[in-house]
Amino acid sequence: MATSTQSKLVPPVSRDTKGIITKYRWQICALLFFSTTINYLDRQVLSLTWKDHLVPEFHWTDAHYGDISGWFSLFYAASMLFAGRFVDRLDTKKGFLWAIGIWSVGACIHALCGIATSGILTGHWLVSFEGAKESIATFDKAALVTSTSVGLFIFARFVLALGESGNFPAAIKATAEYFPKKDRALATSIFNAGATVGALLAPVTIPFIAEAWGWEMAFVIIGAFGFLWMGFWAMMYKKPEVHPRVNKAELEYIQQDIVTHNQVSEPVVALPKKMSFADCFKYKQTWAFAFGKFMTDGVWWFYLFWTPAYLKDIYKMDSTQSAIPIFILYAITLLSIIGGWLPSYFVDKKHMNPYEGRMKAMLIFAFFPLLALLAQPLGQTSFWFPVIIIGIAGAAHQAWSANIFSTVGDMFPKSAIATVTGIGGMAGGVGSFFINKGSGTLFTYAGKTQMQFMGFQGKEAGYFIIFSICAVAYLIGWIVMKTLVPKYKPIAEA
Repeated sequence: MATSTQSKLVPPVSRDTKGIITKYRWQICALLFFSTTINYLDRQVLSLTWKDHLVPEFHWTDAHYGDISGWFSLFYAASMLFAGRFVDRLDTKKGFLWAIGIWSVGACIHALCGIATSGILTGHWLVSFEGAKESIATFDKAALVTSTSVGLFIFARFVLALGESGNFPAAIKATAEYFPKKDRALATSIFNAGATVGALLAPVTIPFIAEAWGWEMAFVIIGAFGFLWMGFWAMMYKKPEVHPRVNKAELEYIQQDIVTHNQVSEPVVALPKKMSFADCFKYKQTWAFAFGKFMTDGVWWFYLFWTPAYLKDIYKMDSTQSAIPIFILYAITLLSIIGGWLPSYFVDKKHMNPYEGRMKAMLIFAFFPLLALLAQPLGQTSFWFPVIIIGIAGAAHQAWSANIFSTVGDMFPKSAIATVTGIGGMAGGVGSFFINKGSGTLFTYAGKTQMQFMGFQGKEAGYFIIFSICAVAYLIGWIVMKTLVPKYKPIAEA
């Protein structure tokens, strides 16, 4: 029935009728992996350049960087709410092209913030990057330099956030189009590993680009990769039903959920064909996903945005000296690939339904971040202890993230996946705003007052507080999710 209906909706495609299954879906997964890699490279440039290059030029404090990072998270949150809807309306191919095009422009315009600061304050607009630095250096009101540059970077982060918010809704939607439910966690964990690879590549490339050609060129060079990716996406992506490189056997494999539905423990919930935002919030499944994202996304972003500053503040490393420790840290997070395998094991070997298998895997992953409670105490012995612990916590986050994203595909039909993913992303962005804004304010206060907490003093006390929050966030998130949706209850279109 599903096959005959589908044939009326799409044009016929010449296919290989042999039993050998093609594997084009993994090429799509590879594209999603590279887009996520670029996504995380672009957002990392600022965290790896601000301490060594932007602080001397613009006189920033931790609070200023916290403001910029916090507003990025808030913009990202607001944009996610609409990005999912945008992708669902425009569809996967066009939606993704718009998203990466906007964020690549946003990444590149960071490089112009110095020139714009010079132009606004001194009237010198037609200057080079070096000319802007000289012009700013001669300006005698440091507070104006700081406030102007912070405002301009916040605007650049807004454009970056607007585009980057489309990556995960579009990627999750593409995954649902090209993979059956049982494989989606694995596919998601693979493309989500792009976040780790982006974080891996960043410390061994960005600081050295900034040292060689200036911080501005780091934004330009890294930002340009997005435009290159757009060309591959435009050439390679079509729906599997109409793609000439997806043969009949592969299409049947992709669409196996249409033909055979897994038995579920509770009846399917009917979903309106045209679902508004208000409709989304009627379902506990949406709230469970959103709360899980709210509690945990900020943890990953804290590690991403603040680890370079942590190594500089506590261990006095500049961005080139911290390159190898940060590289090792994110190499450890590649263990997150287990996040895609473990629920598949529970489904295939233990005969659990997809949601049950994912939730069991997520509970296991939720215990590993508790190691962050030891990061600061053991860090008094060697910086390698917090580096390794943050790496393990990051791996646990990415494994958790791959599965929490996949719960949307388990619960909602394809027409609503990007919208619900966007709502969860919004919640995650709000959580990230609080932790980034709060961290910057806390670290500045702790440094000025030499605050004491649990035997730590100054910024060390501040970092211990944030590490403790990060440690327990996943267990809290899991408990609430399980309470809201205790059993597998998918939602079907009416």
